[in-house]
Amino acid sequence: MLRRLLQSFRWGVLPVPGRVIALVFFVVLFLVPLVTVDRYILLVFIFSNIFVIFAVSWDVLSGYTGLVNFGHALFFGVGAYASALLYKYLGWQPGATIPLGAVAATLIGVITCWPALKLRGPYLSLLTLSFPLMLYGIVHAFPTVTGGPYGIWGIPVISESRVVEYYVVLIVMTVSVLIMWKLTDAGSKYIRTGLIFHAIREDEIAARASGINTIRYKVLAFAIGGFFAGIAGGLYAHVQMIAAPECLTMTMSFQAIIWVIFGGIVSIYGPVAGVYTLFPLLEFLRSIVGKYNNLILAVVVILVLLFMPQGVAVWIRDKIERECPRCKLSNVAWRKECRACGASLR
Repeated sequence: MLRRLLQSFRWGVLPVPGRVIALVFFVVLFLVPLVTVDRYILLVFIFSNIFVIFAVSWDVLSGYTGLVNFGHALFFGVGAYASALLYKYLGWQPGATIPLGAVAATLIGVITCWPALKLRGPYLSLLTLSFPLMLYGIVHAFPTVTGGPYGIWGIPVISESRVVEYYVVLIVMTVSVLIMWKLTDAGSKYIRTGLIFHAIREDEIAARASGINTIRYKVLAFAIGGFFAGIAGGLYAHVQMIAAPECLTMTMSFQAIIWVIFGGIVSIYGPVAGVYTLFPLLEFLRSIVGKYNNLILAVVVILVLLFMPQGVAVWIRDKIERECPRCKLSNVAWRKECRACGASLR
């Protein structure tokens, strides 16, 4: 087993520059507390890790299958409120509330996907947009249970130590991203969901004609997106120590979309790059220009997308990698022949 993993690492990671950069990036993240233990800086990294899970889960659902979801905050909010309610009424701790909140978000994802799957295109997107607004109204309609506009306060933190909290969130983010990457990897020999998701996005009728149960895989995409968005929501509530209606707003949904498109849609590392570029930049600009930070950030996003419409991470990947036209394997951009099949890359 270990020998196979090492061989897979040497063959599948080291020859691909994008994957080497991703590996170095994650190693650096684990070394951050050795460089600084400033509570504010670590908090920015913690929120970035949480939003990475949230953004990647949207990419899995909407990017890979083509089911554009404008209401992804529903799952985030369900995870946050489920965690908060489990603590408020049962006294359970984060180790139990966060996974159960993710399960609740998964169930909501499966339930809401059934009416959504009867629609296509913009009608599907508008329907999904209405779901978090419904829950937003329910939250305000039952203030004795949900806290109304003030939310549920006093939720325990994951750990009293900011460094421990950082590592817990980072490990959860790393594992979540790795799982979603494998689930969407079209070249995987063992898991075929990625290939089927791609087929549904490109031509659902052809996929159905080839014998694929597209409904089942669409439900699976909603379940996966809901589960990991629920994890992000539960982590967010415990880090903030509050589950508030802001988790269900359109702003939260569209933030995930902006992060994904900025970094590069249909690429797991795209949302990671988008979050880790835009969220720390927003916090940095807030400390310099105050209330004008959103305006400046919007200008940055517009300029980047004008010159890199495929996203920052995808643009960089295309500069340093080249896909073999025969076997579709990624190679270093300056290679003349494919490292696997020997086909010309020129």
